[in-house]
Amino acid sequence: MREVAVIGIGQTPVDEHWDKSIRELAAEAVILALQDAQREDVDALYVGNMLSGLISQQENLGTLVADWAGLRYTEAVKIEAACSSGAAAVRQAVIAVASGYIDSAVAVGVEKMTEAKGNEITAALATAADADYEAAHGVSFVALNALIMQRYMYEYGWQHADFAAFSINAHQNAITNSYARLRERITEQDYAKAKMIAYPINLLDASPTGDGAAAVVVVPKETLRKNGKPIIKIAASAAATDSIAIHDRNDPLWLKAAEISSKKAYAQAQVKPADISFFELHDAFSIMSALSLEACGFAERGQGPRLALEGKIALNGKLPITTMGGLKARGHPVGATGVYQIVEAVLQLRGDAGENQVADAKIGMTQNIGGSGSNIITHILVKE
Repeated sequence: MREVAVIGIGQTPVDEHWDKSIRELAAEAVILALQDAQREDVDALYVGNMLSGLISQQENLGTLVADWAGLRYTEAVKIEAACSSGAAAVRQAVIAVASGYIDSAVAVGVEKMTEAKGNEITAALATAADADYEAAHGVSFVALNALIMQRYMYEYGWQHADFAAFSINAHQNAITNSYARLRERITEQDYAKAKMIAYPINLLDASPTGDGAAAVVVVPKETLRKNGKPIIKIAASAAATDSIAIHDRNDPLWLKAAEISSKKAYAQAQVKPADISFFELHDAFSIMSALSLEACGFAERGQGPRLALEGKIALNGKLPITTMGGLKARGHPVGATGVYQIVEAVLQLRGDAGENQVADAKIGMTQNIGGSGSNIITHILVKE
């Protein structure tokens, strides 16, 4: 297997893009990534997306995006893995290039969500849950995460206010990210007064949806030459699954797929948790931040919130997370999120993160979660 490196990145702001279709958003990110890579074409295109058929009434997305991005005749497919579709597309690009069957590939994640009504989006997102035993009973993803958070607070003695630091940190980092949707500071008081959605999850526990696209170009590392710029190697790409339905899991308070995929990634990259410079985790809800930190070995079981309360997740902390705002404040266009995470990791490792730069960043980790922990993909990127 060949080593794989990222040579190009591109992203659109996460926003309500009323003037752009799903093909235009995806093509814009692809073209920006190709320009950054100083290339005009690639051998393959992988499109990460969850909702195009349900919301945009558009499938065959790979071909559509390839044509619109000027890559007509290029091999192209859509990859779907719920909210982890973006990282799944990146993983397919990595596997293709590493195998030798493909010498260059672009992975783009895209989602167009804001033109649909709220109830339509809720119903569409619920298709990532168990249709027979969860969605059929009217349980939304907010409700599922609320049940997990309720149990977590009961088991470990945390109060709702103890999770505020996750959201405050994400919003603080988003202020200086021009691609983020919610670029405003929030306080503990704001968090406490936020509208309750499904107890204990309130509006500031949950990430906003939006329209957006992000793309990365990957090639064999062996084809690159040192030219004064850092080479960003994808040192690990690992995935794992769990049951779709939460009630079928051995332990609903433990992200087993995160544990498995992160351990695989650590082994592939030959690193340990203490070596990670920053972690772009999947903070769709604040409870997921705590569970991810624990499952990936950064916090003891039941102690995830402590890292946030002690300031260890800040840009200057022991383990910076959501360095560009995360899902919570950058926004969560679901099929694109995993690629946004990779783009942000590359910016950090290149030293191009501006005011959000993590000092001496050498090893970055990203983790994209599909469903309520049913499909989890972990990548580790290294600056060389």
